[in-house]
Amino acid sequence: MDLDPRCASASLCSKEAESLVISIVSHGHGKLVQSILEELTRYCASSVTRVILTLNIPEEVPCAPVGGWPFKMDFIHNTRPHGFGFNHNQALRDATESLVCVLNPDVGLLGSDPFVALKQVALQQGVGCSYPEQVDSTGILQDFERSLPTPAALFARRVLGRSDSRVDWVNAACLVMQRAVWDSLDGFDIRYFMYCEDVDFSLRLRLRGWVLARAPVRVVHAGQRASSCNPRHLFWHLFSLFRLWRSPVYKSSLHMVTATNESKVTIDPS
Repeated sequence: MDLDPRCASASLCSKEAESLVISIVSHGHGKLVQSILEELTRYCASSVTRVILTLNIPEEVPCAPVGGWPFKMDFIHNTRPHGFGFNHNQALRDATESLVCVLNPDVGLLGSDPFVALKQVALQQGVGCSYPEQVDSTGILQDFERSLPTPAALFARRVLGRSDSRVDWVNAACLVMQRAVWDSLDGFDIRYFMYCEDVDFSLRLRLRGWVLARAPVRVVHAGQRASSCNPRHLFWHLFSLFRLWRSPVYKSSLHMVTATNESKVTIDPS
């Protein structure tokens, strides 16, 4: 299914048109999951329609608050672990809500509801997905917006310590988009078991003509950088990078980024 980005809905205003389903995947993240669900309950009861929690390994379901969850709560219990992309694709495969969100369990909401602005931005014409600014627990801005990970760009970043000058992709800690956009891309490419699935997703979205739009809201999320200290994660990271570099998506994106000079796009829904 293909979509013309010029036809994306920009003025939907009914409650049904702004319904939002959030997909969260837990891999033994019980305490983090409990925390983010309590924050969603406290701050986002009016903006979240449904939450789908995938338990990737056996663990207890989170405790519901007194009076129950203020949104519909669905659980998926995997019989064996799957990758990041597979789990979110599985959760959102039959979604009927107008908007979908991919959310990491280690995200914090900073005492407010970011989804009002994220939904409004995601509904703007030409927007492929919206995302918030990400800071760590001390308020330091994180590097959630990145340039195309070419070998030269990675060398400049990792060895020379240079900051990225472009925004070609954003991490998938918190992404909100119209379900039609998600469906048109068939979600994440599940060939990326871990790492680079968000790079590939962002690039495919941009190749369709949509933009990545930062909403004027913040969440807490500090990247764990597991591949820098865990040999197994380093292997997965390198394997995914090699897959990305061999892909038609990457090759097409090389032409795209040399033909444009796009900087970050911030949209104020007001």
